[in-house]
Order: sequence, then structure tokens, then C-alpha cells
Amino acid sequence: MSDVTARRVLVVGSANVDFTVAVPRLPGAGETVSGGTLLVNHGGKGANQAVAARRLGAEVRFIACVGDDSSGREIRAALATEGIDVDGLDVSGEAATGTALIVVDGQGRNQIVVAPGANWRLSLEHVRSRADDFAWAQVVVCQLETPLETVAWALREARRRGIVTVLNPAPIRDGLPDVWGLVDYLTPNEGEAERLTGVTVRDLRSAAAAGHALRQRGVRTVIVTLGAHGALACTAQGEVAAPAHPVSAVDTTAAGDAFNGALGVALSEGSTLEGALRFANAAAALACTRRGAQPSLPTRAEVNQLFTGGRP
Repeated sequence: MSDVTARRVLVVGSANVDFTVAVPRLPGAGETVSGGTLLVNHGGKGANQAVAARRLGAEVRFIACVGDDSSGREIRAALATEGIDVDGLDVSGEAATGTALIVVDGQGRNQIVVAPGANWRLSLEHVRSRADDFAWAQVVVCQLETPLETVAWALREARRRGIVTVLNPAPIRDGLPDVWGLVDYLTPNEGEAERLTGVTVRDLRSAAAAGHALRQRGVRTVIVTLGAHGALACTAQGEVAAPAHPVSAVDTTAAGDAFNGALGVALSEGSTLEGALRFANAAAALACTRRGAQPSLPTRAEVNQLFTGGRP
């Protein structure tokens, strides 16, 4: 995918501070695993996807909520330094900035728990006040780490304005309203697709079954992300498979966010679905080669290098 003029991506979502510990193996229930190293940085699916889109060449606006604390101020400053418009970043005086605790093993696999904090204070009133951001956007990207009514309103408003919508249904939560008919691109991973449909996803065939089951609910295109096996898009015309780029994984944290941010950028550029999948897979692969969430997210130049045969 060649460089083009920056496009306009609006992300409505979460922002966290991440505490990541790298250990030789993941602990079992009730077990302590020692000998780890600590990395503290910024994350949250929304903020990660906003940073991913910005580093890949889009103009980005971000609507979110952080606490009135040092973590919230640091997140705002870091996002602004990336060149992201943070006028839509609200501040809650009632809840601390969201916090994630992440454990990563020697193969890059992770376990994550999150205290949502201010993310769950992203109000409908605040999102409604950002009408100019929706009028500006070409693509709106949402996840499920903020109030579900807020997500539903953002998707509804984007659809009303004819804006392309991307919903990353992560984490799966009870009580999700019927938003499927408002979603142009739904991007579950294997586990999320399985929880949403009851179809056990183990290969391309089962991923296609889950994807088409979700399409029957009204989603226009379902993209099931399959980790090291790439991604499979299910459309009205059939399936489009895109293999992953082989890399040596260090930490898979934010790989899905890299995929979603890159997908938003590619869609804003008018890419074909096949081209968008290849671009998003490349961004996700590169994110696996570095530790942390936002520090791992690649630039456009790095993705282009991977396409031209450079090594990550």
C-alpha cells in the first residue's frame, strides 16, 4: 500500500495506563511466578487504535475519558505529542484513569485484567457534544471498553452521517445492544467470534461459519482475526483470506489494536478489502515484535518496509 494524503479517523474508546510484567511462563490459578521485569506505559484499546492510525498516516481525533490524576494528564500529553487531536478527551473527577495489569510469557502470549475506572464514565452527553468530530470523520472506530449506550450512539450517529463504521467487539460484555446493523466492519478474534456465535473457531472453515452467522445479524463485513494464521473476511460475495506475516513474537499485546487502527486507515484511503487486510496484518505482525502496547505500534515506513521484504 503506497503513501497517500492523510485521512480522517475518529476513535471513540478507552485509555489506560498499563503495568506489564514479562515472565518465563504465565501463572496458573493461585500460582506466583517470579523473576519478571516491569514495563509501565500507556494503553487502552481506544488509545492504542488511535495511536496506531496516527502512526500509519491518518489524521486522528479521539473521544475518551480519563481521571483527574497524573496518569490522565500523562496520557493526554502523550497522545497530543503523537499528533492526535485530544479536544474530545474528557476528565472525570469521580474515577481514576483506567488501569490494566498485563502478564506476558516467553512466547509473547498474555493475560490481561483491567480496572476500567474513568473509561466507564465516558458519558452519552459528552459524546453527543462532539458532533463536529463525527461531521469531520471518514471512518469511526469503536470498541467495548466504554459504556455500551455510548458505543451504540456513536455507531448510530456515524451511520446517520454515512461514515464507515468499525467495531472491535472487545472485550465481549453482557448487555450489548443490537448494534449489528450499524456496523460496516466487525473485527472479532477467535475467542470473541466464538462467544458471540457459539461456533468453535479453530480454522478458516469454522471462522467462516462464525463470520457468516454474525453477518446474518446485519453486519456488512465480518473480519475474524486469527493471530498467526492471519485474518478471514466474510462478505456477501464470500470470503477473503489474508495470511499473517511471519515474525518472531515478543509480546502480542496491542496486536489486535494495531490491526484495527490500520484497518481504519486503509478504509479511509479507499483500499480494497484484500489490500486493507494485508496492510492491517502487517501492522499487527510488527506490533508483536516489541514489548508493550503503544511502544510496539509501527509507523507507516516500517509497514512499507515489511511489504518490500525488509525484516521487522
